[in-house]
This record gives sequence, C-alpha cells and structure tokens, in this order.
Amino acid sequence: MRQPFTETSGIARHWGFEDLAANGPVQRLTLFTGVPVCLITGYAETRELLAHPDVVRSPLEGPHRDTVMDDLIARTEQHMLGANPPDHTRLRKLVTAAFTRRRIDAMEPRIREIATELLDQLSGASGTAVEAGGASGAGDQAGGRAGAVDLVDAYSYPLPITVICELIGIPAIRRAEFRRWSSVIVNAAVHTAEEYVEAATLMLDCVHDLIVDKQQSPSDDLLSGLIQARDGGDRLSEDELTSMVFLLLAAGHETTVSLITNGVHALLRHPEQLELLKAEPERLPAAVEELLRYDGPLQAAIPYLTQAPIDIAGQRIAAGEVIVFALLPANRDIRKVERPDELDITRDDAAHLAFGHGIHHCLGAPLARLEGRIALELLFERFPNIRLADPTQDPPRTPSLLMNAIRELPVHL
Repeated sequence: MRQPFTETSGIARHWGFEDLAANGPVQRLTLFTGVPVCLITGYAETRELLAHPDVVRSPLEGPHRDTVMDDLIARTEQHMLGANPPDHTRLRKLVTAAFTRRRIDAMEPRIREIATELLDQLSGASGTAVEAGGASGAGDQAGGRAGAVDLVDAYSYPLPITVICELIGIPAIRRAEFRRWSSVIVNAAVHTAEEYVEAATLMLDCVHDLIVDKQQSPSDDLLSGLIQARDGGDRLSEDELTSMVFLLLAAGHETTVSLITNGVHALLRHPEQLELLKAEPERLPAAVEELLRYDGPLQAAIPYLTQAPIDIAGQRIAAGEVIVFALLPANRDIRKVERPDELDITRDDAAHLAFGHGIHHCLGAPLARLEGRIALELLFERFPNIRLADPTQDPPRTPSLLMNAIRELPVHL
C-alpha cells in the first residue's frame, strides 16, 4: 500500500489516500510516528465528527512532548486551535475582537502592493536568467531548469510571510528569521526535538520583546489589538498572546503559501482551466475554492481525541482513540462531488474542508482566500505565458503529517 504521509510526490499522496478511502471512510493505521490512529477519509464523516461534542483536541497534541519543557509548552499551546470549550470559546471571542474582517479587508491594497513588488523582482530575475541561459533556448534543451525561477522562493512564500508579519507588526528586519523558525515549527514531526526547541525558543523570545514594545507603544497592528482586546475584565495573558502569535506565524502563513503554490501548479497542469480563468476572471473566487478542494494546503488536520464511544459509518470508535482527519481524500470523496479527481473551476458547488469545520474552523480563512485571489490574479496578468520548467516531473513535497506543501516549483515566466 502507498504511504500518503511520507511520500514526497503529490500524485503519490493522492493515490495513497485513494487506496485507503477505497476500503471505507474510517480506517485504522499506525502513523510513521508510531501512534495508532483512526483515520477518517470521508467528507460527510469528517464534517460530522469535527462538529461532534465528544471529539476534542488531545492534550498530547504538542510535538516532542517527551523533550519540550513545561515553560515552552505554556508559551506555545495556550491558543484556541488547541483548546476545547469553555477555554476555546473565551479565547476565540477575545481574538475575534482584534482579528476582524474589517482589519483583513483593509489589507487588500497592501497585499496587492506587496505582490506587485515581488512580481517586479521576478521580472528582473527572469530577464537575468534568460540572458544567462542564452537566447538560443539551450537552457530548455538542458532539461528545462536553466533560466527557470522557483516560484515558491520568489513569490508564494514571501507574499504571505510579509503579509502576516505586517499584520501582526513584526519588523521587516526579523522576517527572514521568522521564516526559518516557522518552517521547523510547522513540520516539527520531521525535525529533531533539539531543532524544534531551538526554533520555538528563538521565536518566542522575539515575540516576547515585541509584546513589551507594543504594550509601551501600541500601533494599528494585530498584536497591539490582541494586547488591548477585552471582554469585560477579561483579556489575553502573556502566554496566550505568545501562543496566538506563535500559531499565526507558524501555521497562519504556511497554509497560504501552499494555497498559492498548489493552485498555480494545478492550473499549469490544466491549461484549459487556466485559459478559461484568464478569459473569464470573474471566476477567480470560485476557482480558488475548487483549487482548495482539488489540492488543498493541508493533507490532514491536527489530531483529535474521542472522550466517549462514537458510532459512525458502521464502526465504533472507542473512547480515548486518536482521530486524524485526512482532508485530501475527504475533499475528493466521490459520494460528495462528481469527477472528484478532475479540476473544474466551473463547478457549482466546490465544497471542501480545506479550512476545517466546526468550532476550530480556521479564523484566518478570509485572509488566506484574499491572498490567494490576489496572488493568482496578478501572477497570470503579469506572466500570461508562465509554464512549468519540467512538466514531466511532479514537484517534490515537504515530508509532513499535516502539510501538503510543494517544496519548490521551477517555472519559466
């Protein structure tokens, strides 16, 4: 059987999940981490269980628990993604007071500006690469990589990290560091405990310094808003503040990187869909939803735990079992969507679970969608003839339990 969690090929991942889903929407297996889990691959079953009151966040969800010190756990895990009611209800209410739709919508002009600046740099890089490769096309003859640029490194990664850092209020001089740290943190399962602890500690120390600065000199950014958020006499503690910023930086931008990268890759693999989108740009919002369904940024959600027995899909899940929701096959469940393995931006209902469901539905989904729409719109406007450097190869993906991230995407502009 193909192993979906460790394969570095996107095609292999989808095939591996397809193999599992063929045996039913509820499967039991052991992860590469050695943890036995109940894997949910069905769309309806995922929605039902994510909204079930007896399916809760596991207190053992943090990475490298046998090594990480209690102080580090307290500073990183007191956020709403890892909380259950009533703590989750309280935290989400406070965070929502600062992370408003108005604040997100106000970012649109700046997101366009950042994307345009990156595309300007890409134009210069492309010209230099073509000159270096020669005008004769020798670069293409040498395997397609000469003269190519990596879209991940040059566009789909710097755009979200710049946006989230500006939104939070992180100085530009620290953003390269945050990028390195967040990459280790979000893929902690494939890094050593020492690497994880080092990255998390460095990030948290920097965040602590920022909190002190914002407390003394608040400004119009999200961190200042989180510090000032109140519900009566209640407010976020410093550990809750560092945990929330930790979550936003480590996970908030990584998923948007993959939304953009996976979306570009899918459209370049389906030129007829791309041509339709360029001819009818009003389809862009629907196209983003279909891209999220077809090859979303997460292959699985953070594990949950059952606190009571649950009967579903003809099976009983016992109390205390770890549940992993496999979002990739759920979004391609043939019981939910016709022709699930086809990319079709004209679908009337591209329903998906890319941002989760229930009380832990991603609070940043509107921002991710906004960035995705802008990134795709401006990229294809600027480079209408963009193509994959090597269309015969599936780009490598980052080994991860959670992320469905293309590591690099070489393209000719």
